[in-house]
This record gives sequence, structure tokens and C-alpha cells, in this order.
Amino acid sequence: MFKNVDFALLIRVVKLSFSYKKTFYIALFLALALAPLGALRPYLINIGVDSYIINGNMNGLLRLCWFLVGLVILESALGYIFRYLTDALGQYVTRDMRVDVFNKIVGQRVRIFDQTPTGMFITRVINDIENIKTIFSEGLLTILADLIAIIVILIMMFITSWQLTLACLVTMPVMIVATVIFNKKVKVSYQRVRTQLSNMNAFLQEHISGMTIIQAFNAQAREARKFKNINREYTRANLDSVLYYAVFFPVVDIISAAALGLMVWWGARGIMDETVTLGAMVAFPIYLNTLFRPIRMLADKFNSMQMGLVAAERIFALTDDASVTEDSGSIHLDTVRGHIVFEHVDFQYVEGTPILRDVSFEVPAGSTLAIVGSTGSGKSTIINLLTRFYDYSHGSVRLDGVELNQIQKVNLRSHISLVLQDVFLFSGTIRDNITLKNPEITEEKILQASRSLDAHRFIMALPGGYDFVVSERGHNLSSGQRQLISLVRALVYEPSILILDEATASIDTETEAIVQYAIEKLLENRTAIIIAHRLSTIRNADQILVLEQGRILERGSHEELLSDPDSRYSELYNIQFENNLKTGA
Repeated sequence: MFKNVDFALLIRVVKLSFSYKKTFYIALFLALALAPLGALRPYLINIGVDSYIINGNMNGLLRLCWFLVGLVILESALGYIFRYLTDALGQYVTRDMRVDVFNKIVGQRVRIFDQTPTGMFITRVINDIENIKTIFSEGLLTILADLIAIIVILIMMFITSWQLTLACLVTMPVMIVATVIFNKKVKVSYQRVRTQLSNMNAFLQEHISGMTIIQAFNAQAREARKFKNINREYTRANLDSVLYYAVFFPVVDIISAAALGLMVWWGARGIMDETVTLGAMVAFPIYLNTLFRPIRMLADKFNSMQMGLVAAERIFALTDDASVTEDSGSIHLDTVRGHIVFEHVDFQYVEGTPILRDVSFEVPAGSTLAIVGSTGSGKSTIINLLTRFYDYSHGSVRLDGVELNQIQKVNLRSHISLVLQDVFLFSGTIRDNITLKNPEITEEKILQASRSLDAHRFIMALPGGYDFVVSERGHNLSSGQRQLISLVRALVYEPSILILDEATASIDTETEAIVQYAIEKLLENRTAIIIAHRLSTIRNADQILVLEQGRILERGSHEELLSDPDSRYSELYNIQFENNLKTGA
């Protein structure tokens, strides 16, 4: 049973509880103390029959009965404390692990989130860590208590009557074989359950987030069929484990009954030839019940511990992966002017598929750079490198003369504010979405930033003003309102560098004028990089880069690029101008 246990992994999990050594050691002591108490009851019953009942010593029998009552009360009390402590230990450990795993997840590189379904992370934080709890509540300590109990009971059985003990143990090889088979089958079924549950979490998270698209394209029935298949596989995996339990427990009951029958047959002969006492015959059925109960539960507890170890292995694989959170930077910049230089930068997300090819440009401090180009030209990749969501491997990127990879990530990002096209708002108040619950941002800063960007009026028009509760992802606000909140959020953090990634692409023309005013106020005295599809919004940029297939095709001001009628920028501008005329925008 124990040959498949990864003891190194088990020891590592146990070490997690050493922050609560007192609880662990008390539970361990109780595991050792409960074993002899359970075996003592049938032994005392044996003495009561042979020494008191047969001899008619009612006073001695009464004292023994009171002692047994006290013993049962003590055993029940210690058992309650033991179960509470083991459960509490599991809760303490998993509470700490959830915090550690969440901190690890939020510190991962963007690449990991691009490659891993969100449902997988949810499974790690909730389901896998919940399974680790069973190592303490149903696993290690309870298994240890059961093993000690089995050993002590067998010793007491041999002391009481070695003949009856041997008769009972005749069925033990069958019990061991049944337990081993059950253990293997249930382990496989549990692994399938975990896999299918992870798949279901990933499917649900993705499809609930994309429910608008599903309904817009009338795909409800098709997606329901997909979920039905996933749910069927999850149910089948669970039913397989239920089947093994449904078979195993009756088998154990049959083996237990067979052992009891052999004991009665052998004991009856022993009483007739006076090799077995009547007290032993009365005590042995209790011994058998006490023996088979932990044996029957041992396989189940062992599988719970195995599943906890499987979950722990997945959790440790996440927390031990230094490559996803390593920060090569060691330089801390107290102030940033915002002078940005890219020199001969190459980058690729996937080996063999270059995204940026020999990109070089300079953004003087306090100036505005606009980047335009077709989808996939590398615009957003430049932003990902500047914010160190991804690290470049070829070329050089410098901020105020310092190589970007040498600057601490947290420090670098504290000087940058990012405003995206798809604004993400969290469930909570507008105030919380502006500050992200940063205690350093005062109410005065919030109001000053909101008034500066002309967002204060619309916020105060909402029920509750800054205490208006935003729904998940801000669906109870318009796209323009969400964008204004994100601009206020960018301003209150007082960035030296502002990045706008398609900030006005998803809002209507009327709202765009309001947002554009806010953006212009936000750009004052800051280095800014703007990615824009609407070329009309970047006329005042100091420099415009035109990207094509990861290369800089053209550069210059709005007027300089338009002066060449054959330029790519002129082509893009004329296309948009004609489309605006057709739509009346």
C-alpha cells in the first residue's frame, strides 16, 4: 500500500504544519493515546466475564462497569479533540497555502496567463488546496492512529487467546488483497475525477465570461452539448469511484463475517475442551469489530492522502517554478524622467515566429509617441516589453539610460500607468476601482484627478457617487464611463510614463470627445506612448511610428507622414477618412 507514496513529498507537506507545532504534536500524542484505549474495552469485558460474572462477584463487576463508562467517556472526549485538531491543522495549512498560491499567481508573467485557462488556476487555488487539507484531516495522522490501533488490538487479541486470534487471521490475506485492489482502482478513478473537474472549471469560466458572444451567435445549444459531454465524463469518473466503494465495503463485511464465523466455530470447540474461556468468546466479537473498522477505513483514508499528495505535487510545481516570477532587476529608480530608447530589439512569443524585427526608436522625456499599424504588426508587443510583462532577449531597451531588465519590475511599473481598450473594472465601488484599495491614495487625490479629467460630473450623477457599486467587469456602466474611470485610475497613481493601448477604439464619437479631452489633460508633462486605430486622435503626437510585420516602416509627425501621398500612413488615413464620410462619423 505504501510503495507508491512519495515520502519526500509527504514530509514537505507535513513541514507546512510546523508553523502550528503545538497543534501537530498534541494531535500526534492523541493518535498514540487513543490506540490502547480502544483495545482496552474488550480486554476488560473479558476480565469481567471470567473474573466477576462467572464467580458471582457483583461488586467487582459494578466497579468494572463504572470504569468502562469512564473509559468510553475519556475515549470519546479524546477522539473529539483529535478529530478537531486534525481538521483545524488542515484548515490552518490550507489557509496559508491559498495566500501563498494566490500571491504566486498574481506575480506570474503574462505569458503564463496567455497559455493557461483561468479555470485551471481556480482548480489549483480551491479544489487542489482543499484536497491537501485531507492529508491532515483524513490522512497522515488518522492513518497513523489506525495503524497503531490495529497493532495494539492484535497484541491484546493474542494476549487474550492466541488460538482465537489465529482463527480470525485466516481471512486476513483475502482482506489485504481486496484492500490493495481497491486502493489501485480508486486512485485511478480519483485522478480521472480531478482531471475532469479541472476541465469543467476551465469550460465554465471561459463560457460564462463569453456568454454575450454565445448568445449573440445563438450558440447556446451547441455549447450546452459540449458541457453535457464534459459533465458526463465527470459523472462517469465519480460513478467509477462510487462503484469501487460499493464493492469494497460489502467485501470487507463478508470477510469480517467469515472471520467471526471461524472464531465462533473454533471458540466453541475451545470452550468444550477448556482451551478458550467464556470471557474470550464474549470479547472477541468486539475485538473483531474494533479491528476491521480501521482496516475498512484505512484504504479510503490512504486514497484521500494519495489524492492530497497528487494535489500537493501540482501546487508545488506552481510555487517552485522560479522561471515565471524571477526578476533579474536590482536597480530601484526613485524618480523617472521618461526617456525611452529601443535599440535593435527582436522578440518572438513562439520560437521561430518573430514579432518584432530590429526595432529602434527614441522617445524623449515628456514627449508623445504614437504607434499605428495593422493587427499583428507588433504594437502591443512593444508595450508588453516596456512594462516587462515579457522580457526581450535581443537588443536593448533603456529607461533614462538604465537597461530595462536591470530595473525591478515592481519599481518600474510604479512609474507607469496603463490604459487599455478593454477596461477591466472589479466588483466594488468606483472609489475602489480608482484606487485599487491603495491606502496611499487619499480622497483629495481622487477628487482632484476626477475633476481634472472632467469625470467628476458623471460619477456624482450616479446613485451614491463614488460609492456606486460597479458590477462584474463594469457591465452596469457604459464603455465611455468605464474608460473615464480607467483614466482617473491612471492619473491618481501619478505616473511618469503613460501608455494608452487603443483607449478610444471601442467608444462612440460623441463620448470620444470627452475621453479625448481627458487624455489630453492626462498627457501633460508626461512621456506617453499611444497605440491607436483612429488616426484622428494622434495628430498632436510628437512622433508617429508605422509598424508593418514587426518592422518600423515609417516614422515622423502627422504632417510629415501625410506629406507623402504614397506612404502607408497616408493610405491608412485616407481609408479611415473615406469610411468616416460613408458612415457620417
